[in-house]
Amino acid sequence: MSRRGRGRRKRDFQREILPGLVTLSRVEVTEDFQTFEELMKGEEGSTRPGRGRKRLGGRITSPKMKALRPTRAKQGPPVCQLEERSLSGWGKRTRRLPRQRCANAIISYPLHACVITQGLEQNTFLGSKLLNSFAKFDLLTEAKWVFNKINHDNLSLWNSIIVGYFRADQYSEVIGLYLNLRQKNIGIHSSAITFALKSCVELGTSEFGRNLHTDTFKFGLSHNQFVGSSLIKFYAQCDQIGEAAKVFDEMTERDVVAYTSMVTGYAQVSDRQTNKAFRIARDMQKDGLEPNRVTLVSLLQCASRLGAIEEGKSIHGYAFRRKIGFLDDVFETSLLDMYIKCGDPYSGAMIFGKMSEKTTGSWNALIAGHLQLGRPSEAFNLFREMVNECELDLIALANGLLICADLGYLLIGKSIHCHILREGVHLDLVGTTSLIDMYSRCKHLSAAMNVFYRTEDKDDALFNVMIAGYLHNGCVYRAVETFQEMVTMCVRPNTGTIISVLCALSDMKTIRISKSIHGYLFRQGLEANTDISNQFVNMYTKCGSIDCARRVFDKIKSKDRVSWTSMMTGFVNHGLADEAITLFLLMQRENLQPDCVTFTCLLQTLNQLGFVMLVKEIHGRLYRLFLERDITLMNSLVTIYSKWGKFEMARNLFEHMAEKHLSTWNTMISAYGMHGEFNPALKLLTQMRKDNIAPDGVTFKSVLSACSHNGLVEEGLYVFSSMEREYGIVPSDEHYGCIVDLLGRAGRLQEAYDILEHVPSRRNASNVGALLAACRIHGNSEMGERVGQWLLDVDPENASVYCSVSNLYAGGGRWDEVARIGDITKGKGLKRIPGFSRIDLN
Repeated sequence: MSRRGRGRRKRDFQREILPGLVTLSRVEVTEDFQTFEELMKGEEGSTRPGRGRKRLGGRITSPKMKALRPTRAKQGPPVCQLEERSLSGWGKRTRRLPRQRCANAIISYPLHACVITQGLEQNTFLGSKLLNSFAKFDLLTEAKWVFNKINHDNLSLWNSIIVGYFRADQYSEVIGLYLNLRQKNIGIHSSAITFALKSCVELGTSEFGRNLHTDTFKFGLSHNQFVGSSLIKFYAQCDQIGEAAKVFDEMTERDVVAYTSMVTGYAQVSDRQTNKAFRIARDMQKDGLEPNRVTLVSLLQCASRLGAIEEGKSIHGYAFRRKIGFLDDVFETSLLDMYIKCGDPYSGAMIFGKMSEKTTGSWNALIAGHLQLGRPSEAFNLFREMVNECELDLIALANGLLICADLGYLLIGKSIHCHILREGVHLDLVGTTSLIDMYSRCKHLSAAMNVFYRTEDKDDALFNVMIAGYLHNGCVYRAVETFQEMVTMCVRPNTGTIISVLCALSDMKTIRISKSIHGYLFRQGLEANTDISNQFVNMYTKCGSIDCARRVFDKIKSKDRVSWTSMMTGFVNHGLADEAITLFLLMQRENLQPDCVTFTCLLQTLNQLGFVMLVKEIHGRLYRLFLERDITLMNSLVTIYSKWGKFEMARNLFEHMAEKHLSTWNTMISAYGMHGEFNPALKLLTQMRKDNIAPDGVTFKSVLSACSHNGLVEEGLYVFSSMEREYGIVPSDEHYGCIVDLLGRAGRLQEAYDILEHVPSRRNASNVGALLAACRIHGNSEMGERVGQWLLDVDPENASVYCSVSNLYAGGGRWDEVARIGDITKGKGLKRIPGFSRIDLN
């Protein structure tokens, strides 16, 4: 073909075909596909020597080609219908092509062939359309080929290729393309920075994102609304809400997107800053901008986290007046979630009942809300309804397992597990964690261990729930071993895991392991956490190392109320009441308001010191702080008043209590027993039965103690026999000790001796010691020698035991045995701790 013919053919292509390609879209190519197939197969053309490529021959006269003229083509079905799928954990939508994508997207290939055969592969305008077409169909290789053939000084082409790679989840390629664009020195468009920032969020590269922030100033884009909104989202998702606020304050022109991004950022941070979202919303309205659906959803999330029911109702009313969010499942689910988490399940149920379409997400929100409110029975009934109404997703299955864990429904939990296995559901870490928690709390530890060790990818939450399961079932050593396994696998423990392990070490009371874990946490830089340090204080005090606890306490930089209370409790438990008082005065100097636990610890301190006047001052302060309804505090006051001779005050306090728990009744019965008032104690026991309050072991111990102090043997034996017969309570060692003491005081030594002889498991130091004292008082040295040998066998490392046996021999004039006992005591290095008494001079 001559050069003139080729030039004419090129002009015809640009005049007739090119306008049709420009307007070509996804919804207009189905019919044209067949036309291009005919074009590629039926048109006559010449073949170059050495090439196997056909060229277009003459002028295009096919009637179907007329559809490619600038007039709008008749719309057919969309060639590529995109389906949307939610990514769990991110709350965004991602676009994926269906399986028939290849069959439909192939239309881009003949178009590309036409461009190449006409020598237009370097045409910027046409190339941008092809690049967009390939990018939309995730044909990134072809898009990159077209991009490389075009002049690279066009910013729109760079934007197109960056957007294409971002939509295909190729975030590293996006960053690489941005760096190449910077090297070109042709400028930066706002969309390039926007998608580069989004890629940084996906990749977790916050440092590169800060460099992008610097580029916005270099290229004069710092005041661009789109860039500003993207920077706010970037910093918010990187947990740098302070930087996001700076970007927001520097924006001269703010639109709805910028305000919404800032509100959403505050909705994702800690509760201390969440309330700032409402201030941003007020400023938004002052600027004449109205919140949209996304803004309101974020504000509802803030209200849910803060429990701000009034603000939540205001948002609801605003949306109702402006008809925003109705028939929108995301908004209605957020509204439902807000009411449930703010403690108003009735309003949440009304929202749920009025929803036109109850989605799986709305069911999950309603069930999860009832679980958080401590209503597992209602959550279980809702879960049963959900099974019949819609399909269960992973969140629904996890909620069902948590319900079974709360209610102890092992069989139903197993049924859910079987459903998961039958349906081939692949549980994520949240579902696996719920499954382990269900088995652990339902006392099926072997099944929990099986699920745990079959899980390949274990995170800190999975280890945490397994450690908590071991502790719940009393396997303290296994909990510590699991923590060691966690450290070996280089899984960094979270605060919850560490606190659970430290609680286990407190129960084990092994100072060596405690110090080794303390060293590990110190090397990891976790000792600075106040919650962890508080648990260290508690652990060391329970392990008997009060000096280590004090050193940890002194190193805490930000001491909270728990820090002071934990250290005070440690001093009280070690008999260092003076130190606890000093610590309380220092706490007052720090302007920290004591809570109920602090006051309870302070009352125990004053009880040790016998300062009744100070107890009265604390009593008055409790009324000024409206803490008189706290059961533990009132029980402590009753105990102290009765112990230090203020029995009338104790009884008056008990009678005027608005609410009495079982512990309150036990405290008063114990006070009556301490003062030898058996009949009032028995009346209280009868009154408990009338009020439908079931007594426990502590109640009967107090009643038996009252019988013992009054010498009421028959009454005591009757109460003892009625424990298991009428109340189903199996007597413990303490109850047997009360009976031994009761019989011993009455001189019925043989009966007391027979109890301990026939039940060797009941021989502890307290019970045997009570019988030995009775033998010494009643002069039964023969029985006393046998009981004394029992006592030495039960507690051989207690100096008081040897003293009691020595006194028995001394009473019988057996001084050689007294000398022998003294030599044994000296050989073991045992020393008796001297007693002391306190009196209140006021």
